[in-house]
Amino acid sequence: MDRRGFLRGAAVLPAAGVLAYAGGGAAAAQGGVRTRARDRVAPQDWMAPLAASTALRALTIPGSHDSGARFGGAWVECQDTSIAEQLAAGIRFLDVRCRAIDGVFAIHHGAFFQELMFGDVLIACRDFLAAHPGETVVMRVKQEYSTVSDEEFRAIFDVYLDQKGWRSLFRLQDTLPTLGEARGKVVLLADNGGLPGVRWADTELFDVQDDYQAEPFAKFPKITEQFREAAAHPGPFYVNFVSTAAGLPPVWNADRLNPQVRDFLNGSEMAGRTGLGIVPMDFPQGEPGLLEAVLAHNPTS
Repeated sequence: MDRRGFLRGAAVLPAAGVLAYAGGGAAAAQGGVRTRARDRVAPQDWMAPLAASTALRALTIPGSHDSGARFGGAWVECQDTSIAEQLAAGIRFLDVRCRAIDGVFAIHHGAFFQELMFGDVLIACRDFLAAHPGETVVMRVKQEYSTVSDEEFRAIFDVYLDQKGWRSLFRLQDTLPTLGEARGKVVLLADNGGLPGVRWADTELFDVQDDYQAEPFAKFPKITEQFREAAAHPGPFYVNFVSTAAGLPPVWNADRLNPQVRDFLNGSEMAGRTGLGIVPMDFPQGEPGLLEAVLAHNPTS
């Protein structure tokens, strides 16, 4: 059965597996016009031609919501590609949910282990950045399905930094960098009080739209309004979640929202607009032209 056939039957799935988080993403209609600037650069290296002085907040950065959530069934899965595949496709924001267990971080979506450890995520980032040193990865790290103290969460993170040798991969300063300062590094956005790095959603730095309970008809206007705000009032690091839960499988919502977002970004209203911030999505690679539409809103040099 193809996914559309699955979606027609999704309403009969038991609701017991519904989680607080979801999002969207999948295949839909083709349509999306890439700009000439983005056509000239492969998605693996879209940051490389940009000036080192470019502020990270001045970019439009494709992201994946709940980046490791690939297993657990229709109510849990938010992505259908690996971290390495996401990076190769142009995604540069990863939303990493870590369960603290037995002194390590296991990647979870709610109660569901995603057959992935934090070290696996770091290996994918390291290998990608070694092959594409002109790029950076922006990584939100938060605690998921565990309730250890900030101090214990930080202690586990420090094991990764120092005992496991990952410190050199990260940029851990609490200020937003330029692209030149971030290249070859993972810029940590700390969604935990114990972690170093830039404070996630700090209102002094960020403007975040993340209404994850809005049904797609209500969510889409929130998305477009945040794009308009970013275009009209540059300064904050804008974050604009396309994903939403709304009591439906993430794939259902993504199939409704992703093509609308692609078409809005390709439309005349947003033509020439850059610096739209981080755009986390569910199943972004399943929607033809969506990632290209996001990347088109970056400076050309």
